[in-house]
Amino acid sequence: MTQNDSVVRTKYWHRLDDGAVQCDLCPRFCHLHEGQRGFCFVRACQNGEVVLTTYGRSTGFCIDPVEKKPLNHFYPGTSVLSFGTAGCNLGCKFCQNWSISKSREVELLSQQARPEEIAEAAKRMGCESVAFTYNDPVIFAEYAIDTAKACHERGIKTIAVTAGYIAPEPRAEFFSVMDAANVDLKGFTDHFYQHLCLAHLEPVLDTLRWLKHESNVWLEITNLMIPGENDARDETRRMCEWLLAELGDDVPLHFSAFHPDFRMLDHPPTPPATLQSARQIALQTGLKYAYTGNIHDLTGQSTYCPGCGRKVIERDGYQITDYHMVDAKCGACGHPIAGHFADAPGDWGQHFAVIDPSAVVRRAGQREIPLRSV
Repeated sequence: MTQNDSVVRTKYWHRLDDGAVQCDLCPRFCHLHEGQRGFCFVRACQNGEVVLTTYGRSTGFCIDPVEKKPLNHFYPGTSVLSFGTAGCNLGCKFCQNWSISKSREVELLSQQARPEEIAEAAKRMGCESVAFTYNDPVIFAEYAIDTAKACHERGIKTIAVTAGYIAPEPRAEFFSVMDAANVDLKGFTDHFYQHLCLAHLEPVLDTLRWLKHESNVWLEITNLMIPGENDARDETRRMCEWLLAELGDDVPLHFSAFHPDFRMLDHPPTPPATLQSARQIALQTGLKYAYTGNIHDLTGQSTYCPGCGRKVIERDGYQITDYHMVDAKCGACGHPIAGHFADAPGDWGQHFAVIDPSAVVRRAGQREIPLRSV
């Protein structure tokens, strides 16, 4: 693959009267003149049309547990081949993948892999799914869509880890090839989105409603709690009440711990008590499944039956230590557990492995890879 191969035409844009073009992929609707790049940096105006400049290029490939996405109700314990590219269509000051999402040196950071190589590597490595993550897959939609189609041809499921900042028309195409999604609901005020993400809240809420009611995508939500910014109990309660009213009671919600990074080094890490309190608010509001993340919390990371209260999946970090599910129901009382489950969990555990999909395909089925603990 050459550098020219990574530039592909896109379809979600139109020409303006002043000679510029407008990208219609996300709610930013960037206006671009010849040679200019959008806010995301990876979509640009070339020869009078909008192109994607990172097709087939990645910042790296890693096999890790599905719970790391985080997805707790989508084939627990299975392994996922995860990858991303560079750039982002949000400007989060607290970005915890900023070396990728804010990268302006795509060629220096990128590893090359065609969609078919990624899908075939996932199959040969025994992965249940491929996840588009690390930076937001919305901005490399064409690459993600083609990879997702190649995955489905091989029986591999697909996961989008996204902020949900996408316009309605491309949203329908993008998520039509996704089996699951974790949407990062970064806060619950437009002030938070404007000042800390350089974006707006309502398009994200619209995506959440659409995913739940207009798609077949399995949905889970993450809320990164930042001390002094979006961790007020009242805001958490209002968010949970909105989720219950608009999405129902069975969408899993993950409260995740912030650690100082990027342009918010002056904020302290999230206290575990804040996450545990938020989880209790979610459960008291009526949400059935609420979790804590980025901390060690056996109670907050495990899944409980909404019917009898029994612990049906016990987790220690990303390791599943006990499992009581039969036909996607509680093994004790038979109450359905929302999600996608097998009668036995996967056994990937807390490992991860960095791989080169092209090399995996060339080795024709070998599965000997170095493992490192998370």
